Amino acid sequence: MSAVAFQKSTIVRAIRPIFRTFEAVAPGPGAVLTERMWCYVPPSRAERAEQPGERFTVRLNGRDVAAEAWGEGPIVYLMHGWGGRRAQLDGFVHPLLWTGHRVVTFDAPSHGDSAPGAFGPGRGLLPEFSDALAAVVAVAGPAHGIIAHSLGASAAALAVLDGLPVSRAVFISPLADPMPYTVEFAKTFGFGEKIRNGFLRRLELRVGRRMLDFSVPSRARTHPTPLPSLLVVHDREDKQTHYADGEAIAAAWPGAHLMTTNGLRHRRILHDPDVIDAAVSHIATPAHIPA
Repeated sequence: MSAVAFQKSTIVRAIRPIFRTFEAVAPGPGAVLTERMWCYVPPSRAERAEQPGERFTVRLNGRDVAAEAWGEGPIVYLMHGWGGRRAQLDGFVHPLLWTGHRVVTFDAPSHGDSAPGAFGPGRGLLPEFSDALAAVVAVAGPAHGIIAHSLGASAAALAVLDGLPVSRAVFISPLADPMPYTVEFAKTFGFGEKIRNGFLRRLELRVGRRMLDFSVPSRARTHPTPLPSLLVVHDREDKQTHYADGEAIAAAWPGAHLMTTNGLRHRRILHDPDVIDAAVSHIATPAHIPA
């Protein structure tokens, strides 16, 4: 989903001449390659920081989604980002248990212990994140709150905008709209609009939705019914999802609050005590679950 996964290797330098050739004489095959690279899921090295909970499996389109739960009370769902896994949000588990919540977390398709998604092993799709969240909620119970990171936050937002009931949400380092990132992707790998437009058409056909549907600010701004109380947390030095994305979501989501951090970047933000405290405090504030 991001060129960041490739930037520390020689693949970028090696593939640019190939993409330039594809752009000039064979944009169709270039679009096929771009789609596969865009949907690549990098491996996660997240280590377990919490005692294992009650493990269970949810079926999504005939495939297993690995999930885990702790405690009793109103349910808070934890959702990792692209290339992540549920262990990355372990720091939120114990504080939520102390505030009287049941905590449920899961690995998205093609991530962690879950089965590959529809695009096959090592490939993922944004709508599968949203669909997995809805499937786990359908099995585990109504959502009081959601705490989600990175693309998981974007997927959680889309699930809410598509009608998933929830009272309170915390989006950490969210991506507001994938379209600007496709432009960055093209610049990184040196291809132009022929390949990019072909890739976007392929992706829309694969997921069965327009790319416009994935703009969280646009949809939040025009959403016809009340949205859950939202805290957005984003670091100014985040190099994977831009700080401006958090600003855009907070500005478009009615009543949302933006918490800004400095120097935590994209992953350390999940382990910062002040961020965890703010997220749990926001979730723990009593609120009515929308019908």
